Amino acid sequence: MSATDKIKNTAEDLAGHAKEAVGSATGNDRLEAEGRADQTKADLKKAGENVKDALTD
Repeated sequence: MSATDKIKNTAEDLAGHAKEAVGSATGNDRLEAEGRADQTKADLKKAGENVKDALTD
């Protein structure tokens, strides 16, 4: 996994955490769900990159 991909995935994960926290604090269920979805998407991207790395090693 390239450093750029790691940074992008981490940023997306952190943004998801922030959205979830704001949604939870304000009672906005939609924003909270979007945050969890962003985190899941980032985790899936990380997993895919890890599989690619394992296959190339």
